Amino acid sequence: MQIGIAENLDMRKYLSNNFDCNKVVDFYDEIPIWSSPFGIKLLDYIDYKINITALDIGCGTGFPLIELAMRLGENSIIYGIDPWKEAIGKVKNKIDYYQLANVQIIEGVAESIPLDNESVDLIVSNNGINNVNSVDKVFYECSRVIKEGGQFIFTFNTDRTMIEFYTEYEKILSELKLHNEIHLLNKHIHKKRPPVDEIINKVEKYGFIVNEMVEDQFNYKFTDGSAMLNHYFICLAFMESWVKLLPRNKVGLVFDLIEKNLNELSEKQGVFKLTIPFVLINSIKK
Repeated sequence: MQIGIAENLDMRKYLSNNFDCNKVVDFYDEIPIWSSPFGIKLLDYIDYKINITALDIGCGTGFPLIELAMRLGENSIIYGIDPWKEAIGKVKNKIDYYQLANVQIIEGVAESIPLDNESVDLIVSNNGINNVNSVDKVFYECSRVIKEGGQFIFTFNTDRTMIEFYTEYEKILSELKLHNEIHLLNKHIHKKRPPVDEIINKVEKYGFIVNEMVEDQFNYKFTDGSAMLNHYFICLAFMESWVKLLPRNKVGLVFDLIEKNLNELSEKQGVFKLTIPFVLINSIKK
């Protein structure tokens, strides 16, 4: 007997969705400009399987968590973990709006994942490893919760990120004889963006086999240094850490000089460009 559409709506929710273009704008930002290049690469290298349990470390406001949940389908379960309370509130609204029954959100840190041993088939992290307090503890936890043969795949921007800015920053510090601040700057870069070889060694230390490492990059372009320094994401994600490296009485001077130099550089080149190199690590648990 042929089943009509009206009788089969419970099996085909997509035929009766109530998504509204006027309302969807509240949720239509799954691909913020910073994380999208990393996330698109990540989504392309996932080994998609049905009926699996997945974990997104550092799920933030929901990208690529929401997209991955939709691609894996309703028979899979995906957990997202993040300590950012406000972001969790937003991602939960998205989950409700998109009627996703296969997503569960954990408010917490990846150094202590509240999941059972060998309970996860897939772990992803889209530039989230950069922001944890202890990479070693996170990799240990990933090794603990993932099953043998499970895929652990993550992206991160490298220590050459925004080299155009950091070169000018260090140049100004050197001219002002702020040598200790140069040391602090390099220490900061190493902590936030360790060398790729160091990350690979840690992944292997905790029982993973790295099958491939994929390098890529994208650019942030601005009319000049002033536009870059005033960009909301630069202010949100980077400015505080840059300022903290300096003595309070030197902050204004240092950034006046940086802005001046960057604007002069922009005038010569016609644009100011920040290079964002990144790496994808694709591994499996032994």
